Amino acid sequence: MDYSLRELECFTAVAEELSFTRAAQKLHLAQPPLSRHIRALEEKLGTVLFDRSGRRVALTAAGAVFYEETRTVLPQLIRAGEITRRFASGESARLRLGFVSAVLSPELVDVLRTFRERHPAIQLMMQDCPPAEQLSALRNGTLDGGFIGLPPREKTPGVQFVPWRRESLAAFVPFGHALAARRQIDLRELAGEALVAVSSKAAPAFAAYLREHCGKAGFRPRIVVESPRAQAVAVMVAAGTGIALLPASLARVVGDAAAVIPIKKAPRIAHVFARTAGSPSPPMRHFIDLLTA
Repeated sequence: MDYSLRELECFTAVAEELSFTRAAQKLHLAQPPLSRHIRALEEKLGTVLFDRSGRRVALTAAGAVFYEETRTVLPQLIRAGEITRRFASGESARLRLGFVSAVLSPELVDVLRTFRERHPAIQLMMQDCPPAEQLSALRNGTLDGGFIGLPPREKTPGVQFVPWRRESLAAFVPFGHALAARRQIDLRELAGEALVAVSSKAAPAFAAYLREHCGKAGFRPRIVVESPRAQAVAVMVAAGTGIALLPASLARVVGDAAAVIPIKKAPRIAHVFARTAGSPSPPMRHFIDLLTA
């Protein structure tokens, strides 16, 4: 980054005020140095950021792009400083946790609520993202833990897994389909059916789980549409796109808009909580103790 934070601060103020005078007042800065910072930034970027013709100030097309890409930088830096100061003073600790929509059940909500009640000084920061993204974030240190659903089948260095919940697999069937009135479905009955599924890229462990059990039932699943989000898959079933095999708890997504039918003799899905390997921090230890109690 060739430009300074002061230059970015001046640019943001002018972009939001669309006035060099008001921007200078906002920053408690004289207008000539403000203008110098803007000119220096434009020289470094090699483009004009503001149209200064006439009495009005407006963002150029390049300026609008630069503003859109940088507008969250300064608030994030301010927030990072505040959190760091609070942490250093012992005011609060923080846990950054990921979750996938398929596991956002009443049980998980109860865990989070109870943890906040017992440990109010620990800040919980939740991020909704697919299992593959959570594991990547754990490895690069941007998440402390995550509810990823099924554990990956391959070795995952630097990550430990804590079992925490089991549930049934169910068939989500559009109303009007011949199977929608059934009380139970044998997995073999879905051979040849058009299936909607969570993408293997977003949730590789769950995709492998379905391929394995469909294979044991004697067929390869015919997937016609994929989505990275389990909730979106459930909604597509309600819209009549096809049948889906999903954790039974996702019945809350479709409500009365689709039939949710148990799969006969299907093994239960074992959900895990993933965390960074090694000795847990005190906040993480408190969280795991509650999760496994």
